Amino acid sequence: MITVFGSINMDLIATTERLPKPGETVAGNGFATAAGGKGANQALAARRAGRYVHMAGAVGKDAFAAEALALLDVAGTDLSLIKHVDGPTGTALILVGGDGENMIAVVPGANGQVTPTDAETAIGRMNEGDILMLQLEVPAAAVERALSAARAKGVTSILNLAPLIPDAPRLGRLADIVIANETEFERLAGQEGMDAAAREAALVRLHAETGQTLIVTLGGDGVIAIRDGAISRAQGLKIEPVDTVGAGDTFCGYFAASLDDGLDFVSALRRAAVAGSLACLKAGAQPSIPLSEEVADRI
Repeated sequence: MITVFGSINMDLIATTERLPKPGETVAGNGFATAAGGKGANQALAARRAGRYVHMAGAVGKDAFAAEALALLDVAGTDLSLIKHVDGPTGTALILVGGDGENMIAVVPGANGQVTPTDAETAIGRMNEGDILMLQLEVPAAAVERALSAARAKGVTSILNLAPLIPDAPRLGRLADIVIANETEFERLAGQEGMDAAAREAALVRLHAETGQTLIVTLGGDGVIAIRDGAISRAQGLKIEPVDTVGAGDTFCGYFAASLDDGLDFVSALRRAAVAGSLACLKAGAQPSIPLSEEVADRI
């Protein structure tokens, strides 16, 4: 079983020919709303990959709350660990340029009211060998408590080191598996401007220090990881991206689902990399690729 402890947002998405420079106004050519939040996105991806998923987090008592949970509910995600608090549901303001790149501002809202007690409640329902997935869009104290409680109970923890908050390097050391993009990994390693050789050396060094499984997503260049002393690589599909929003969350959700489904580590990386690529082929930030169909037959 997978429990995702993290954020739940409503995404407000505008598309433009190109992303604006600082202080610049550009004309938009489209607007949409979509349920989002890194936690909810990852939970939805894992659920659509066919695994049983609990979502733990918070929404507000506003008009966005029901809409933010609708896709999770329809997909059959267990929502009993979600609390409703006074104030607004979390919101993400997203600009997507014509090349598929994006800019995002996140307003925490109810996500900021997720507490260490909520973490203890969520972990209390888990069993040894279950998978806990976390991100950094809820308070660091709650994430830290969840990671500590998971380790004490024998639950496998996967921390997606995003967004890159000041506590990210410290919290990263507490997880069994860490997933980071290139920038996030540089912060974790304490070394900026890495080329491929430096990145691999840093992976080896950090793995030797911590024993953790470390995964670095590289966009169109795929994924590099280290586990049990061995370096692994996986490549996604060669595509022209429509929208990269949610691609990293899709990778995380499908990776967790693949491990929960009993796949070996390298196969899980490959399947997740393909799923992340396919998520870039559609606009709207929602990971919606069935694991047994579009993903499996492209590996």
